[in-house]
Amino acid sequence: MPNLKDLKNRIASVKSTRKITKAMQMVAAAKLRRAQEAAEASRPYTERFNAVLGGLAASVGSSEGAPILLRGSGDNKVHMLVVMTSERGLCGGFNTNIVKLAKQHAQTLLAEGKTVKILTVGKKGREQMKRDYQAHMVAHVDLSEVKKIGYDNAKDVATDLLSRFDAAEFDVATIFYSQFQSVISQIPTALQVIPASYDAPEGDAAGASADYDYEPDQDQILADLLPRGVATQIFAALLENGASEQGARMSAMDNATRNAGDMIEDLTIEYNRSRQAVITNELIEIISGAEAL
Repeated sequence: MPNLKDLKNRIASVKSTRKITKAMQMVAAAKLRRAQEAAEASRPYTERFNAVLGGLAASVGSSEGAPILLRGSGDNKVHMLVVMTSERGLCGGFNTNIVKLAKQHAQTLLAEGKTVKILTVGKKGREQMKRDYQAHMVAHVDLSEVKKIGYDNAKDVATDLLSRFDAAEFDVATIFYSQFQSVISQIPTALQVIPASYDAPEGDAAGASADYDYEPDQDQILADLLPRGVATQIFAALLENGASEQGARMSAMDNATRNAGDMIEDLTIEYNRSRQAVITNELIEIISGAEAL
């Protein structure tokens, strides 16, 4: 049974930890608002951009004249998995859920006899993927010095990915990230970006797409827009990841703060009981000594 000094030190230590987790929760809440606004603001542009590309892609189809980013390399043997996670931890299961989805996808591909290559964005994903798939890792993008994710960061990742595709290093590329829904809900998502896959526009988007005459022809426009489409999808995924990370960290730190409070209560009760037992023993010793006299 711990003595009073040990219990007092543990209570002080847990109180100090609770202050840290509470501060981290407040910081995450402040960052979440900005990250959520950025993610939500990017969605209309991304959806509209994809709708335009979907209309163009539907008209061009998978003909031989279509850009290679749309029709693909003609093979399906080598897959590039782009695993995007955070640079820092203490955000609950945010990183683990993304990595788990990527590992399941990699395991399925390997079971089918495919070749898997892995490009990681974010230190935490790299650390977890190295444990089981180190031999498959080909590159890593370090964003630890980036304070605010911008389009240029996504463009750098897209440029690296496209140069590898042009060099015939892979046939299919899929990005893994977490889509933000709320503070307590972030959905791990896999999205194929090469060859590009766009749904044909429906409703208002279909009508708007039909009203446009493109100059020059659609093939040339697609050849120019498809690389931007890859960068746009990666940028949207990074923004979704940023909001999801802060939401998961806020939730995790809130739980940690509550758990620390419960632990302090339990330790305080144990401390009081031990202190009462010590005082009782001292009183018994005094009374016994007085009776002996």
